[in-house]
Amino acid sequence: MLKSLAARTALVTCVVAVMSVLVTAAVGIPLTATQANKAARERLADDTKLTAELMRPRFTNTPRNPADEANVAKRLADQGIEVYLIRAGKPDREGLPPGVVKLIASGQNVDVRRAMVGGRIRLVAGRAIGKDGNGVVLAEQPPGGALARFAGQLWIALLAGLAAGLVAGPLLARRISRPIRTVAAAAKRLSAGDRSVRIAPDGPAEVAELAHAVNGLTAALATSEGREREFLLSVSHELRTPLTTIRGYAEALADGVVGEEGAQRAGQTVLDEAERLDRLIADLLVLARLEAADLPIEVVDVDLTQLLATTAEAWGGRVAAAGLVLRTELPPFAVPVRTDPGRIRQILDGLLENALRVVPEQAPLVLALHPAASAARIEVRDGGPGFTDEDLAVAFERGALSRRYQGVRKVGSGLGLALAAKLSHRLGAHIDAGHAPEGGAKFTVTFPLRSVS
Repeated sequence: MLKSLAARTALVTCVVAVMSVLVTAAVGIPLTATQANKAARERLADDTKLTAELMRPRFTNTPRNPADEANVAKRLADQGIEVYLIRAGKPDREGLPPGVVKLIASGQNVDVRRAMVGGRIRLVAGRAIGKDGNGVVLAEQPPGGALARFAGQLWIALLAGLAAGLVAGPLLARRISRPIRTVAAAAKRLSAGDRSVRIAPDGPAEVAELAHAVNGLTAALATSEGREREFLLSVSHELRTPLTTIRGYAEALADGVVGEEGAQRAGQTVLDEAERLDRLIADLLVLARLEAADLPIEVVDVDLTQLLATTAEAWGGRVAAAGLVLRTELPPFAVPVRTDPGRIRQILDGLLENALRVVPEQAPLVLALHPAASAARIEVRDGGPGFTDEDLAVAFERGALSRRYQGVRKVGSGLGLALAAKLSHRLGAHIDAGHAPEGGAKFTVTFPLRSVS
């Protein structure tokens, strides 16, 4: 089995060359035979006319030139043409078909035709001379052997075609396979971790398109790995902070530095940091499952009005303890959708958690629902510091805002907004970030009023 492109291309080229020769032969043989037959008929008709004119004096008792007759007879004999003279309706020798003799005897010419002469197929043509039943008939073997001549020369053409295929095939394969080998080499370098790979987009359009695709893949991998490194650095920092706190208090407790009066406070601090670690790890696990598309979704009938009212009630005490003002903007009627209420609550909790972290005291925090004919919009707005337009462009990228505002304002793990975006997509919804009329950030989750899968 041929596996290399060069061998297959050479084989295909040889097959095409041989098929071309055979097709040419199949078409050319009948055409050649037809043309040869046509030329033989025309030549025989001309020879018959010329011979009749030269023989006319012999039948009309007028002076004649024996030398001319001898020359014509020799030329015809050299061509394998037999000459029959007919006097008073009788041929000078046997062999002519009676029908031909009868036509000449009646003073009619005989057009070129095939007939049996002496038991063999011949081309026959005749011309009458005068009205006395005199005339001349020429007979020759029909043109043949075209197929034999073609077959005799066909092997030369076949060998030439095979040679051309064997020469052109590897050259063509090398030309075709060169960009493929280049891409394969680039792929090996990419798999080895080299992100500086670039392929010059030269050659045909398809090759240039392939080069652009590989270059785009290289850039995408470099960007993705860069973001992943930044994200891991951010997450490692988020993990290290509570771990450092837990270790510090644990060492203090172990060394007896913390007395009985401080043990409860130390224990509470350790518990808070452990819960923070637990939330971070849980977010990482959920995000990983979302990217693997195996996070279970339980779709049921949900009243968004009731769901948001319940969420506001659950968060009321915590918001009030932080000194914020929680407002709700809910319609006085039910807004039914089919979705997963637990995942919606997960999105809302994450957005509210982010707001609670940065919104100053006495600033508003709004939970709103705006139903429309084809969609329902859930809004979480606040009166906090908000985002710039540049922030909004990367708001849902993992760790982007966390890295940007590290040390500037309170930040989380950098996973919350990425989780909200992926959960929204998984529920068939769409999430946007913008500027709130209260002066801070606004997050809008839009649910189409249809079933999700």
